[in-house]
Amino acid sequence: MLFDKPTELPSADRALPGRPHAIPTAERHFVNGRALKGPYPEGLQTAQFGMGCFWGVERLFWTIPGVWVTAVGYAGGVTPNPTYEETCSGRTGHTEAVLVVFDPKVVSYEALLKVFWENHDPTQGMRQGNDVGTQYRSAIYTSSDGQARQAQESKAAFAAALAGKGYGAISTEIAPAPPFYFAEGYHQQYLAKNPAGYCGLAGTGVVCPIGLDAA
Repeated sequence: MLFDKPTELPSADRALPGRPHAIPTAERHFVNGRALKGPYPEGLQTAQFGMGCFWGVERLFWTIPGVWVTAVGYAGGVTPNPTYEETCSGRTGHTEAVLVVFDPKVVSYEALLKVFWENHDPTQGMRQGNDVGTQYRSAIYTSSDGQARQAQESKAAFAAALAGKGYGAISTEIAPAPPFYFAEGYHQQYLAKNPAGYCGLAGTGVVCPIGLDAA
Protein backbone atom coordinates (compact mmCIF):
# COMPACT_ATOMS: atom_id res chain seq x y z
CA MET A 1 0.00 0.00 0.00
CA LEU A 2 2.85 2.39 0.70
CA PHE A 3 3.94 2.21 -2.90
CA ASP A 4 0.51 3.42 -4.04
CA LYS A 5 1.15 6.87 -2.57
CA PRO A 6 1.70 9.81 -4.97
CA THR A 7 5.32 10.52 -5.78
CA GLU A 8 4.70 13.78 -7.64
CA LEU A 9 3.96 17.11 -6.00
CA PRO A 10 0.43 18.44 -6.55
CA SER A 11 -0.17 21.61 -8.51
CA ALA A 12 -1.72 24.51 -6.60
CA ASP A 13 -5.11 23.93 -8.23
CA ARG A 14 -5.12 20.25 -7.19
CA ALA A 15 -3.86 20.74 -3.63
CA LEU A 16 -6.17 20.46 -0.63
CA PRO A 17 -7.55 23.81 0.59
CA GLY A 18 -6.40 23.55 4.20
CA ARG A 19 -7.63 26.09 6.74
CA PRO A 20 -6.91 29.65 7.88
CA HIS A 21 -5.96 28.78 11.45
CA ALA A 22 -3.21 26.61 12.94
CA ILE A 23 -4.19 23.13 14.09
CA PRO A 24 -3.81 22.41 17.82
CA THR A 25 -0.41 21.22 19.01
CA ALA A 26 1.60 20.86 22.20
CA GLU A 27 2.82 23.99 23.94
CA ARG A 28 6.05 22.62 25.41
CA HIS A 29 8.73 20.13 24.51
CA PHE A 30 8.01 16.81 26.19
CA VAL A 31 11.70 16.20 26.96
CA ASN A 32 13.07 19.59 28.03
CA GLY A 33 9.92 21.59 28.81
CA ARG A 34 10.80 24.52 26.57
CA ALA A 35 8.17 26.37 24.53
CA LEU A 36 7.83 24.85 21.07
CA LYS A 37 6.76 28.08 19.41
CA GLY A 38 8.97 30.41 21.45
CA PRO A 39 9.76 33.09 22.15
CA TYR A 40 13.30 31.76 21.88
CA PRO A 41 16.28 33.32 23.67
CA GLU A 42 18.15 36.06 21.83
CA GLY A 43 20.98 34.86 19.64
CA LEU A 44 19.49 31.49 18.75
CA GLN A 45 18.98 30.46 15.14
CA THR A 46 16.53 28.15 13.38
CA ALA A 47 16.95 25.39 10.82
CA GLN A 48 14.47 23.14 9.04
CA PHE A 49 15.26 19.63 7.79
CA GLY A 50 13.27 16.90 6.05
CA MET A 51 14.78 13.39 6.22
CA GLY A 52 11.82 11.03 6.02
CA CYS A 53 9.56 10.13 8.95
CA PHE A 54 9.91 13.04 11.34
CA TRP A 55 9.69 11.01 14.57
CA GLY A 56 13.22 9.65 14.38
CA VAL A 57 14.62 12.81 12.84
CA GLU A 58 13.41 14.95 15.73
CA ARG A 59 14.90 12.60 18.32
CA LEU A 60 18.22 12.71 16.51
CA PHE A 61 18.40 16.49 16.71
CA TRP A 62 17.10 17.04 20.24
CA THR A 63 20.02 14.98 21.58
CA ILE A 64 22.65 17.32 20.10
CA PRO A 65 24.32 19.70 22.59
CA GLY A 66 23.49 23.26 21.66
CA VAL A 67 20.02 22.48 20.31
CA TRP A 68 17.54 24.50 22.38
CA VAL A 69 14.27 22.95 21.22
CA THR A 70 12.88 20.89 18.36
CA ALA A 71 9.43 20.41 16.85
CA VAL A 72 7.90 18.38 14.04
CA GLY A 73 5.69 19.82 11.36
CA TYR A 74 4.90 20.21 7.69
CA ALA A 75 6.82 22.44 5.28
CA GLY A 76 7.46 23.11 1.63
CA GLY A 77 3.95 22.60 0.31
CA VAL A 78 0.86 24.51 -0.80
CA THR A 79 -1.92 23.70 1.68
CA PRO A 80 -2.08 26.07 4.68
CA ASN A 81 -2.23 24.50 8.15
CA PRO A 82 -2.49 20.89 6.98
CA THR A 83 -3.23 17.89 9.17
CA TYR A 84 -1.11 14.73 9.27
CA GLU A 85 -3.72 12.81 7.31
CA GLU A 86 -3.85 15.52 4.63
CA THR A 87 -0.07 15.59 4.33
CA CYS A 88 0.07 11.80 4.02
CA SER A 89 -2.45 11.94 1.18
CA GLY A 90 0.17 13.57 -1.04
CA ARG A 91 -2.22 16.41 -1.84
CA THR A 92 -0.65 19.18 0.23
CA GLY A 93 2.87 19.20 -1.21
CA HIS A 94 4.46 19.28 2.23
CA THR A 95 7.28 17.15 3.52
CA GLU A 96 7.56 15.98 7.12
CA ALA A 97 10.02 18.47 8.58
CA VAL A 98 11.79 19.15 11.85
CA LEU A 99 12.34 22.64 13.21
CA VAL A 100 15.66 22.90 15.04
CA VAL A 101 16.32 25.92 17.26
CA PHE A 102 20.01 26.04 18.14
CA ASP A 103 22.73 28.12 19.75
CA PRO A 104 25.43 28.78 17.12
CA LYS A 105 27.94 29.44 19.91
CA VAL A 106 27.61 25.78 20.92
CA VAL A 107 26.80 23.93 17.69
CA SER A 108 27.40 25.29 14.20
CA TYR A 109 24.94 25.11 11.33
CA GLU A 110 27.63 23.21 9.42
CA ALA A 111 27.68 20.57 12.16
CA LEU A 112 23.89 20.21 11.87
CA LEU A 113 24.25 19.81 8.10
CA LYS A 114 26.72 16.99 8.68
CA VAL A 115 24.17 15.25 10.90
CA PHE A 116 21.53 15.80 8.22
CA TRP A 117 23.52 14.30 5.35
CA GLU A 118 24.90 11.31 7.24
CA ASN A 119 21.64 10.08 8.75
CA HIS A 120 19.46 9.47 5.70
CA ASP A 121 19.83 8.68 2.01
CA PRO A 122 19.40 11.94 0.07
CA THR A 123 19.41 10.20 -3.32
CA GLN A 124 16.04 8.46 -3.03
CA GLY A 125 13.68 11.17 -4.30
CA MET A 126 10.16 10.92 -2.93
CA ARG A 127 10.92 8.24 -0.35
CA GLN A 128 13.14 7.04 2.46
CA GLY A 129 13.52 3.28 2.49
CA ASN A 130 10.07 1.70 2.65
CA ASP A 131 8.44 5.05 3.43
CA VAL A 132 7.18 6.23 0.06
CA GLY A 133 5.44 9.50 -0.77
CA THR A 134 6.07 13.19 -1.24
CA GLN A 135 6.02 13.78 2.54
CA TYR A 136 9.22 11.72 2.91
CA ARG A 137 11.41 13.70 0.53
CA SER A 138 14.75 15.10 1.62
CA ALA A 139 14.81 18.86 2.19
CA ILE A 140 16.81 21.70 3.68
CA TYR A 141 14.94 24.95 4.23
CA THR A 142 17.28 27.83 5.00
CA SER A 143 16.67 30.92 7.11
CA SER A 144 19.54 33.12 5.86
CA ASP A 145 21.87 33.65 2.91
CA GLY A 146 24.64 32.11 5.00
CA GLN A 147 22.64 28.96 5.61
CA ALA A 148 21.78 28.73 1.90
CA ARG A 149 25.45 28.99 0.95
CA GLN A 150 26.53 26.40 3.49
CA ALA A 151 23.73 24.04 2.45
CA GLN A 152 24.77 24.18 -1.20
CA GLU A 153 28.46 23.79 -0.36
CA SER A 154 27.76 20.80 1.86
CA LYS A 155 25.58 19.25 -0.84
CA ALA A 156 28.42 19.49 -3.35
CA ALA A 157 30.89 17.98 -0.88
CA PHE A 158 28.60 15.11 0.03
CA ALA A 159 27.61 14.49 -3.60
CA ALA A 160 31.26 13.87 -4.41
CA ALA A 161 31.62 11.52 -1.45
CA LEU A 162 28.46 9.60 -2.42
CA ALA A 163 29.55 9.31 -6.06
CA GLY A 164 32.79 7.77 -4.89
CA LYS A 165 30.75 5.02 -3.22
CA GLY A 166 28.51 4.39 -6.22
CA TYR A 167 25.45 6.40 -5.21
CA GLY A 168 23.40 8.46 -7.63
CA ALA A 169 22.63 12.16 -7.66
CA ILE A 170 21.33 13.95 -4.57
CA SER A 171 17.62 14.78 -4.82
CA THR A 172 17.47 17.00 -1.72
CA GLU A 173 15.36 20.14 -2.09
CA ILE A 174 17.20 23.27 -0.87
CA ALA A 175 15.09 26.41 -0.64
CA PRO A 176 14.42 29.45 1.57
CA ALA A 177 12.43 28.46 4.65
CA PRO A 178 8.69 28.34 3.89
CA PRO A 179 5.98 28.53 6.56
CA PHE A 180 6.47 25.78 9.14
CA TYR A 181 3.16 24.29 10.23
CA PHE A 182 3.47 22.58 13.61
CA ALA A 183 2.16 19.01 13.61
CA GLU A 184 -0.43 17.68 16.03
CA GLY A 185 0.55 17.36 19.68
CA TYR A 186 0.81 13.57 19.66
CA HIS A 187 3.55 13.77 16.99
CA GLN A 188 5.73 16.13 19.02
CA GLN A 189 8.64 14.21 20.59
CA TYR A 190 6.82 11.02 19.65
CA LEU A 191 9.69 8.67 20.39
CA ALA A 192 10.17 10.09 23.88
CA LYS A 193 6.54 9.23 24.59
CA ASN A 194 6.74 5.92 22.72
CA PRO A 195 10.33 4.62 23.06
CA ALA A 196 9.57 1.46 21.09
CA GLY A 197 7.91 3.40 18.28
CA TYR A 198 8.88 3.33 14.62
CA CYS A 199 12.10 5.04 13.55
CA GLY A 200 12.96 4.84 9.87
CA LEU A 201 16.31 6.64 9.98
CA ALA A 202 19.00 4.91 7.96
CA GLY A 203 22.09 6.62 6.61
CA THR A 204 24.29 5.52 3.72
CA GLY A 205 27.39 4.98 5.84
CA VAL A 206 29.20 7.60 3.78
CA VAL A 207 30.99 10.32 5.76
CA CYS A 208 30.16 13.91 4.84
CA PRO A 209 33.49 15.77 4.67
CA ILE A 210 32.34 18.95 6.42
CA GLY A 211 32.20 20.15 10.00
CA LEU A 212 34.94 17.81 11.14
CA ASP A 213 36.23 20.44 13.58
CA ALA A 214 32.83 21.95 14.39
CA ALA A 215 31.72 22.50 17.97
